[in-house]
Amino acid sequence: MKPAADNTAADYFGAMAGEYDSLIRRAVPRYDEMTDRLLEYLPPSAASILELGCGTGNLTLKLAAKYPEAKLTLVDAAPEMLEIAKTRLGSRPATFVATTFESMSFDSASVDLVASTISLHHVRDKAPLYRALRRMIRPGGTFRFADQMAGGTKGNHAINWTRWLEFCRAPGHCTDEEIQSLLDHAEAHDHYTPVAEHFRLLEQAGFRHPDCVWRNLIWGIVTAEV
Repeated sequence: MKPAADNTAADYFGAMAGEYDSLIRRAVPRYDEMTDRLLEYLPPSAASILELGCGTGNLTLKLAAKYPEAKLTLVDAAPEMLEIAKTRLGSRPATFVATTFESMSFDSASVDLVASTISLHHVRDKAPLYRALRRMIRPGGTFRFADQMAGGTKGNHAINWTRWLEFCRAPGHCTDEEIQSLLDHAEAHDHYTPVAEHFRLLEQAGFRHPDCVWRNLIWGIVTAEV
C-alpha cells in the first residue's frame, strides 16, 4: 500500500503499519545494528522511561527486556503503530499515548530516560521539544536517540543521500513505488538537522555532554545527559 505523502506523518505511517517492519530493514542500512548500538549507550538502570515514536515496538521490546521493572510510556502519533506495539508487548504493563511530540505534556522531572529511533526528524522546530524533554527528565537522567540527520555540509549530505538511494535500489530492497513514496514523504514531512545543530539546541535546553556515538550515512545516534 502506498500511503499519501500529503497526509500527516501519522497518517503515512498508520497506513503502512503492517508493512513497516519489512520496509524499515529494506530502506535503512544497518537498521538492527543501529538499534543494538543505541542499547549499548543506555544507562544501567531506569525506573521510568519515555519512548518517542515507538512505532511497531522494535526498540520498545528491547527497553522492556533491559528494564523489566521500569514504567514505560510510549508515544506515537499513529494509533495503528501503538496497537501493534501493544500487542507485541503482551502482558508487559505500559502507558500508550497517541499524540504528536509537539502536543505531549508530562510532569516535570518524571522520567529517567527518554529514548527514540528515527522519529525526531518529523519535528521542524526542535528547540521547544528539547526544552520540554529537559524539564521531564530527572537530574542524573539521560536522553538517547537515533535519527536521520543532515550532513555538516551540503556536499556531505548529498553523498549520504546518494548512497542511501543506492542501498534502497539494490536487488531485494525497495521497489520503485516504495522509493518514490519515501521520497515524497521526506519532502513533505522530514526536517533533517546536522549533528552540530543538535548539540547546540541540546545545550541551550540545558543538556550536558552531547555526543554522536554512531553514524552511518544520514543516520546517527546522539546521547545527552541531565
